[in-house]
Amino acid sequence: MRFDGRFAPSPTGPLHLGSLRTALVAWLFARWRGAAFRLRVEDLDPQRSRTALEREQLSDLAALRLDWDGPVMRQSQRLGAYDAALARLRAQDRVYECFCTRAEIREAASAPHGDLPEGAYPGTCRALSESERRRRIADGQTFALRVRAGAERIAFVDELLGPRSGIVDDFVVRRTDGIHAYQLAVVVDDAAQRIGEVVRGADLADSTPRQILLARLLGLPVPVYAHVALVLGPDGARLAKRHGAPALAHRGEDPERVLARLAHSLGLARDRASIATPGELLAEFAPERLPAQAVTIH
Repeated sequence: MRFDGRFAPSPTGPLHLGSLRTALVAWLFARWRGAAFRLRVEDLDPQRSRTALEREQLSDLAALRLDWDGPVMRQSQRLGAYDAALARLRAQDRVYECFCTRAEIREAASAPHGDLPEGAYPGTCRALSESERRRRIADGQTFALRVRAGAERIAFVDELLGPRSGIVDDFVVRRTDGIHAYQLAVVVDDAAQRIGEVVRGADLADSTPRQILLARLLGLPVPVYAHVALVLGPDGARLAKRHGAPALAHRGEDPERVLARLAHSLGLARDRASIATPGELLAEFAPERLPAQAVTIH
């Protein structure tokens, strides 16, 4: 498979420096391999997604001169593809209705369940009879759809983190409100965009076994993964919207200086004042140069 890469922000808030840093690394990986770089807007949740924020995010990427290939994909326009994937899973008897409330899931997840990771869904609704499922649906009970994962252990080699593995619980592929879950959409969309290399933040590494399993069940190619060390906020936690650190559009910063700070945090520039273009950074890029530990960008 060709190593096309992508960046897939959610238009629910401005891009902060950590997000832009991940976008830069994803762009560098793709261009370093001579591959395409795709853009996808993950706007599945209509209550939180905003068109104005999408425009702002794309503007920030353009200001940093991170170009992309082809049209922007929007998840809100791909609901039929997700429904088709669910139908394929249902035909394999690989999904089931889960009627558990959040409180019931928390209570069940706190009990010991053999090999499942702590907090994983233990399969409470997996063994319900077909007649019981029909009765609950007829009574108007809301339900999510979960994958029958069989507590399978999935191993992979991350390009930055090295060998990884995880036991997969029965995870949600459609929420109780009818919205398709991230785990499903990202797998279907990566295949549709012919993504061969997924570069993203290290906080998403633990979700990778679920996505690999789902790709296999759907007969889709499995990309390689590279999870980038995170950017931390002043409190030592992963940089997020709550830290009040949006980039470019809200800070009024010079894009070149923002790029210089990002490059320095990645070990691709001598100091935070070294101005360079993405093309110049590409000449210095090598995956082994990237820092393995989380950083704080000042």
